[in-house]
Amino acid sequence: MKTSKITHRNEIRIRVDFPYNSEMVSRLRQIPDTRWSNTIKAWHIPYTKEAFEQLKKLFPDVEYVVLPSLQPIATIEVKNSSPIPTPPLLEKVNMSPEVKTSSNSSASHTNEEGVTPTHIATPTSPQTKYNEITIDITDKQIYIKMPKNEADIQYLRSYKYVQWDIRNFCWIIPNHYKNKDNIKAYFEPRNPKITEHYHQKEIAVTTEHTFTKNELLVVNNSNRVLKIYFSYNKEVSFAIKKMPLSNWYPDESCWKLPYSEKFLSEIKEIAHTYSLDIIYFQENKSKVKPRTSRHDIENFRDCPAEYIAKLKELRYSKNTLDTYKHMFEEFINHFPETEIVDITDDMIIDFLRYLVNERNISGSYQNQSINSIKFFYERVLGGQRKIYTIDRPRKEKFLPEVLSEEEIIKILNATENLKHKAILMTIYSAGLRISELTNLKIKDIDSKRMQIRVEQAKGKKDRYTLLGEKTLEILRKYFLEYKPKDWIFEGREGEQYSTSSIQAILKISVDKVGIKKRITVHTLRHSFATHLLEAGTDIRYIQSLLGHSSGKTTEIYTHITTKGFDQIKSPLDKLTIN
Repeated sequence: MKTSKITHRNEIRIRVDFPYNSEMVSRLRQIPDTRWSNTIKAWHIPYTKEAFEQLKKLFPDVEYVVLPSLQPIATIEVKNSSPIPTPPLLEKVNMSPEVKTSSNSSASHTNEEGVTPTHIATPTSPQTKYNEITIDITDKQIYIKMPKNEADIQYLRSYKYVQWDIRNFCWIIPNHYKNKDNIKAYFEPRNPKITEHYHQKEIAVTTEHTFTKNELLVVNNSNRVLKIYFSYNKEVSFAIKKMPLSNWYPDESCWKLPYSEKFLSEIKEIAHTYSLDIIYFQENKSKVKPRTSRHDIENFRDCPAEYIAKLKELRYSKNTLDTYKHMFEEFINHFPETEIVDITDDMIIDFLRYLVNERNISGSYQNQSINSIKFFYERVLGGQRKIYTIDRPRKEKFLPEVLSEEEIIKILNATENLKHKAILMTIYSAGLRISELTNLKIKDIDSKRMQIRVEQAKGKKDRYTLLGEKTLEILRKYFLEYKPKDWIFEGREGEQYSTSSIQAILKISVDKVGIKKRITVHTLRHSFATHLLEAGTDIRYIQSLLGHSSGKTTEIYTHITTKGFDQIKSPLDKLTIN
C-alpha cells in the first residue's frame, strides 16, 4: 500500500493506492469520509492528523511517498481539525522547474458554452524552461504557464474541464464560478505575472418575432437550424434538453436543434403536452457576401512563398493548401498598408469580426480562417510571439439532407449519358466523397472481391468500400465505350475529371425530376449511409465504409431516419398488468 498527498476537487486529501482487495477496502472504510474517485482511480481519505493516525493503525506497513512541491512546511492547518505534524508522505521538497516535453492530451477542447479558444502564437520550444508563473485571463478561459511541479499539477487537475495545451505548453481552465479568484489566491505567494484580456462581447442575435407566456415559438432557419423560444418553464426546458443534439444559447436566449422533420414533430408533441400553442416561422439565411476579387484590389499581395513551402513540407493536402492560401491572402489584403509581421492582435480580432458581421460567413469558414492565420504565426514565423486569445465560434450542428430511395431512382433514370450515370451510381453505391471519385484509378476496382479501394482519402487514410453488382455492370459498359487509361473517369484530354463537372451533372438531373431539396454530390454519400442504416446494417460497418475515425460522426445518421420505429414495441406492452 502506498500513500501520497493530492489535491482533489480543490480539497487536499491523502491518496491511498493498493491492489484491489475487498478486506482492505472494508478496513479502509472505517476511516470517516473515505471516498473512491473515478477520476484518479484510487481511494482517498481526509488530510487530517486523526485520519492519518488511523490509517497507520489499520495498515502498519503503509509506504509513504514523498511528493515534490515548492517549499518545506512544518505543519498544515486543516479547517475543523487539529494541525498535522508533517509525516514523511506529506513532506515537501524543492524541484527544478521543467516543461513537460510530451503529452498525449489533445489541445482541442470545448468549454461549457461551446466555444473553442485558440492561441495565435508560436509554441514555446520544449527545451524552454519556465522560471516564472504567467497567468493570462480572458472572458472564458484562464491560461497558466509554470515550472513543472507535481503539487501544482495535481491542484490544477482538480478543476473541472482542465486541459493541457501541448502546442502552447500551458494549462487551460474555464473562467467561471470562482476559478479565477481561487487560482490567483493559490499562486499569489509566488508573485505570478497576471494579464487580463477582456474583449467586448458581440451583439447577441435576437428574434424579431414575439411570443406570449402560453406560446412556444419555433423559427426554422433555412431548413438548417430550429430555434426554440418560450417563457421559462422548467419542465419544457428539461424535455427539450433530453432531445439529441439540443443546445442552449444564452446569448440568443433560445434552444437550438439541427432541422429535421423528426425533431420538429417532437417539439410539437412537447408543446401539446404542456398546453403551449405553437408559432412556426420559416426564415431564409442571410446571404454570404463574397470576398473581394484579387482583380479589384490594387497592388494585391500574394500569399508568401514560405507559407506555401511550409504547407508542402508538412504534407498538407492540396485542398487544405488551396483553402489556407486563399484565406490568408484575404487576411493580409484586408490591411494593405501594413506589413504582415506588424499586424497586431487587435487587427486580427477586427478582421474576424469583419468576416462575421459584414460578410456573414459560417462558423466553419471562420474556423478555417483562424487556422490559416494561426499557421503563419505558429508554424511559419517560428519565433517567440505574444499570445493572441481568440474565441472560436461555437460549432454549428446540422443534420445532412438525405434523398429517399425513390428520389435516387428518379435522379439516376433522368441521367441519360452513360458516363454521367456511371459517375453518380459509383458515388452513391460506394458512399464516396467527390474528391475520392475523381481520384479513383482503374487498379482500385477489385471485381473479384467486389470492393473499391480508396487511397489517401480525407485524413490521409486508406479504406475499402462496396462495389455493387449494378455498379460493376455499368462500369464495364462504360470501360468498353470510353476506354479510360489511368483514371477511371477522365476528361477529354485524359486528365483527371473535374469536380465542377460532376456537380453540374447532378444539378441537371435534379432539376429534371423537380426535387426542391438542397442537393449536392455529398448528399449521395449521406443517402448511402442512411439507406444502409435503414436496411439494418450495423453502424460500425457503416463507419468503416465511410472512413470515419470516430463513431460519433457516423451516429448523426441515427437522428435522420425513423424507419422501423413503428415496429418497435414498448417493453411495457409485453407485461400483464391488472
